[in-house]
Amino acid sequence: MIKYGYRQGNTDHTLFIKRMGGKVTLLIIYVDDMVVTGDDTEEIKRLQRYLSSEFEMKDLGGLKYFLGIEVACSRDGIYLSQQKYVLDLLSEIEILACKPIKTSIVQNHHLAIYQDQVPTNKERY
Repeated sequence: MIKYGYRQGNTDHTLFIKRMGGKVTLLIIYVDDMVVTGDDTEEIKRLQRYLSSEFEMKDLGGLKYFLGIEVACSRDGIYLSQQKYVLDLLSEIEILACKPIKTSIVQNHHLAIYQDQVPTNKERY
């Protein structure tokens, strides 16, 4: 992906980012699943053509579920939830009727690019 103009993400080596003309395209890969997104529709099409020429793949449409995370999009933003994943886990270990407790996880956290972030050089590993 680096030869195709993408940079590897700083915090996740399976995330590839391409910025071009004020637009961004993102590719994240996990084993045999991948998500392609961004605001550059032409680059997304080029990337999908390139990937499908290299790998056998199927377009499943809009993202709904990835790695245990449910995804819902609206005009107000993108909402991520692990409710189904957690319920499946609780059901699997037969503690679905357990009592909930408060957690210290911040709700409605906003993701951002930090200007002081230093890129990670993955090639030296």
